[in-house]
Amino acid sequence: MGTKNVPTLQLRRAAPLHLPLTRMKGNQTMKLRVLGCSGGIGGNLHTTSFLLDHDVLIDAGTGVGELSLTELSMIDHVFVTHAHLDHIASIPFMVDSAGFMRDRPLTVYAGKETLDILRKHIFNWQIWPDFSGIPNDRQPFLRYQPLELGESIVLDGRRITPVPANHTVPAVGYHLDSGAASLVFSGDTTIQDALWEAVNKISNLRYLIIETAFSDGERELAVLSKHLCPAMLADELKKLRGDAEVFITHLKPGEVELTMQQIESSVAGRSPKMLLNNQEFKF
Repeated sequence: MGTKNVPTLQLRRAAPLHLPLTRMKGNQTMKLRVLGCSGGIGGNLHTTSFLLDHDVLIDAGTGVGELSLTELSMIDHVFVTHAHLDHIASIPFMVDSAGFMRDRPLTVYAGKETLDILRKHIFNWQIWPDFSGIPNDRQPFLRYQPLELGESIVLDGRRITPVPANHTVPAVGYHLDSGAASLVFSGDTTIQDALWEAVNKISNLRYLIIETAFSDGERELAVLSKHLCPAMLADELKKLRGDAEVFITHLKPGEVELTMQQIESSVAGRSPKMLLNNQEFKF
């Protein structure tokens, strides 16, 4: 992990292992790879994380551990939906493991409240070193970039925009737009009309990844923890216009088959599929 004395050292950065991604004009295809999509861990289960092309993460749960050190060093941007551990657990390890291999900071994007939580409760010298000042304030391994709802970040032609979510802590989902097509990831959310208002304005929506954390037998817990269960999901998907393909994420270990069976019987007019590790979306 390093020690608390690290900020006083002048660490020598290794030569970068990659060049900045250059997207060819007219070729705006994006590729999203699922690194983790479970509501827990165990065996081959990993928590939420998606790799966009080779340099962007959408959330950074335990699935990031599937990447090699070289692949970690190529990640320049992390877009965080919210501060719960299953979505941010790998950020501290990433920056500690690969920061010295890079020639620029890793940028973490999120709402101001989420970034404040990371600063106060993770990168606080008690849980983990504050890498926004390591090796020094001028050349840190980590930097924070606050985002507002609806504010787009464009990275080499890829537009990434936070959309509304409703969870127990400040949270967002993300709309990923290549220009040719779009994907929306709900993040962790419960009933949220504002999400559907934003989604239904997307004319090129091809994929929707949405959570369903609990089975219908645990609806009370789903409501309390601001997640969805199959019956709630069915009501929410009635608000979705268009024919986007729907994929289910954040299923709880031990209830995957039951929850998917309930989704199949509850959701009319659509055929949601279970999201899988290493699944890829091109759009």
